[in-house]
Amino acid sequence: MAAKLVCRYFSHSYTPEDISRKQMESPKSSPIPDFVVNPRSAKSAPIHTQQSKTSKPRSIRPNDLNLIKTLYALVDSGSMNNALYLFEKMNHSDTYIWNVIIRGFSNHGLFQETIDFYYRMECEGIITDHFTFPFVIKACGRLLSLVDGQKVHAKLIKNGLDFDLFVCNSLIYMYFKLGFTEYAEKVFEEMPIRDLVSWNTMVGGYQIVGDGLNSLICFREMLHSGRQPDRPSMISALGGCSIEGCLHGGKEIHCQVIRSGLELDIMVQTSLIDMYAKCGRLDYAESVFNRISSKNLVAWNAIIGGYALNGHFYESFACMKRMQEDNFIPDAITMINLLPSCSQLGALLEGKCIHGFAIRKMFLPHIVLETALVDMYGKCGELKSAKCVFGQINEKNLVSWNAMIAAYAQNGWSREALELFQRLQNEPLKPDTVTISSILPAYAELASVAECKQVHAYITKLKLCSNTLTSNAMVYMYGKCGDLQSARKYFDDMLFRDVVSWNVMIMVYAIHGFGTTAIQLFSNMREKGIKPNGSTFVSLLSACSICGLVEEGWEFFNSMKGDYNIDHGIEHFGCMLDLLGRTGNLNVAKQFIEEMPLAPTARIWGSLLTASRNNNDIVLAELAAKHILSLDHDNTGCYVVLFNMYAEAGRWEDVEQIKFLMKIKGIVKTIGCCMVEVNGKTHKFVNQDKHHYQINTIYDVLDIILKKIGEDIHVDSLNKFRPEDLVDKKMNSPKNHSVKLAICFGLISTTIGNPIIIRKNTRICKDCHSAAKKISQVTKRKVIVGDSKIFHHFEDGRCSCGDYW
Repeated sequence: MAAKLVCRYFSHSYTPEDISRKQMESPKSSPIPDFVVNPRSAKSAPIHTQQSKTSKPRSIRPNDLNLIKTLYALVDSGSMNNALYLFEKMNHSDTYIWNVIIRGFSNHGLFQETIDFYYRMECEGIITDHFTFPFVIKACGRLLSLVDGQKVHAKLIKNGLDFDLFVCNSLIYMYFKLGFTEYAEKVFEEMPIRDLVSWNTMVGGYQIVGDGLNSLICFREMLHSGRQPDRPSMISALGGCSIEGCLHGGKEIHCQVIRSGLELDIMVQTSLIDMYAKCGRLDYAESVFNRISSKNLVAWNAIIGGYALNGHFYESFACMKRMQEDNFIPDAITMINLLPSCSQLGALLEGKCIHGFAIRKMFLPHIVLETALVDMYGKCGELKSAKCVFGQINEKNLVSWNAMIAAYAQNGWSREALELFQRLQNEPLKPDTVTISSILPAYAELASVAECKQVHAYITKLKLCSNTLTSNAMVYMYGKCGDLQSARKYFDDMLFRDVVSWNVMIMVYAIHGFGTTAIQLFSNMREKGIKPNGSTFVSLLSACSICGLVEEGWEFFNSMKGDYNIDHGIEHFGCMLDLLGRTGNLNVAKQFIEEMPLAPTARIWGSLLTASRNNNDIVLAELAAKHILSLDHDNTGCYVVLFNMYAEAGRWEDVEQIKFLMKIKGIVKTIGCCMVEVNGKTHKFVNQDKHHYQINTIYDVLDIILKKIGEDIHVDSLNKFRPEDLVDKKMNSPKNHSVKLAICFGLISTTIGNPIIIRKNTRICKDCHSAAKKISQVTKRKVIVGDSKIFHHFEDGRCSCGDYW
């Protein structure tokens, strides 16, 4: 209704019918006096004599003090509809009453109405002053409207207000809010006079754009200029330390806080908690928190977020319980701070409870909370829920898009991630380093080494290569597409390596089967003074699991809580289950699941299913499959594993039942294919392929190779097939599987001495794995096959996986 009244400025004749009876009810705190209805009863006192040439005579004079006070009271109470109705009865030539309405719109979050009313003011020829512009500039910043902001800036220059202190401070904030740092800096540099607010706006502005370093530099320049920092100064500077993880600078500011007598200020204390937590010193954060005599909800939220950020996930939930015991009701920020704990622990049930609580408390829509929910569902493997929440976000920002892209990529939906990235490019949003780092893992799943190098060139063109976040993703991309050498070179060339950099490189060595090298890299990381986190141990435990380093795996698992005070997450338990499965002690693995403090996920039961398959334990496989299908009804791999195990055991009725279930559920077995890159071009092969332009030569080479390795006559567990199925089996013999065809093509198409790199979209079968080992021995060529789980480095008749995958 307010917007309706603002836009109808071509007519000045408003009637009460324009506003509903309910909307016209005057606020209890500021009732409308009789003189609004009967102006003759009001006493007037001259205030302004300025008249507009375009204004019409009014029955109520603008210099009536009581009338202006009433307008002011209506605006302060939030009754903007009533205030506008009263405004239309007044003489519009008075700039003051326009400023009152503009201030009201701005202070009550009606920023579009603020700008519209300003344009109406301009249209009616009312003179604007230095009280008008700050509120209009604020509205432009909050609406992220650069065009309107620049128009307003040009107008105030024309009016000679470009050096007004109050106006300049507002301009600095607006340009920072819009992300135009250079414009804000130019306004600041040209100011003839700067007050403490000017400096605080600059320090806080750099924090808005995520530039913690310049925020701290500006704060130091402010101190050198002789300004005494106040509470906003300290809070903004501490925010800069939080962004940069600058613990030393944070301690210096803490000392200044004490010298300034602000150590008991609740807002400063909360900022200190946040700073220490983000700098990794949770003990300092707890110390500051415990000294707060009267804790508020913001302080509780800060310490809860600190626990989650530093990997103390259980403590974050315990802290929320203590907060509720102190009669504080969780708000949207509490939910946002707790969701990362759910993500890392795989606590899907708790995450859904938080979602339900947010709905009941009407926290939604809330862009930050909804984005956190997308992230949580993505990391818990609930992509349907993540997609649903993402679709319900009304005004998606770049962070929301990044969260959904990352959710697809993390769960192996690489093609969907790339499609969503293409949709993002059609939006008025520019991809940033987080976008690139999220999409690169998805690209690595589908691209060849040559294509990855093209992406590398694209990122270089965007000037994002020097960013650590992007560099980390580049290392992972090269490692995931099989180019371990390029991944390590890129890692060594990085100017700055954070904990994620080391985690990624350790994981790359893990998926390539070089567990000992991964452990050595962890030792180098500790020597460099880098503190490991939960993800570090996921990488380490994965390396131990893949390479069969049982003792080292248990040592790292037990040291997490004992030496580093890091809680075990669902991924850590999954890695240990993989390790237990490798030893063949399935009863211990089952007991391990039963004693877990977390609810087992499909990932956990999947580890047990894999172990059961490798040890031919059908009973335990059925138990694991039952739990998997109760959590993930469309798990294709689960049906395929059961199908093959039943077939190998000759349980044909169960085979038919699995086939029937897959048919009615519409589940189709993934068609296996291999890709090999030669001279920058990717060649694709499927089982029994007949379409490649060199297919005749490939089969000739395959026959020669199979004779050399003694597999020209293949016998494949005939007891697993019924007699009537043997004919079909012969047509689909492992002899002509895609891996063998790709290896033969690589042998005739690549230079001797270079490894043959093959990508496979499904797990490599036992027959192809055995053949690849023998081929590497007789041809003296290194063959690298990256399947859906790990990379197999075949060399001299051995595989880096140790024949367990």
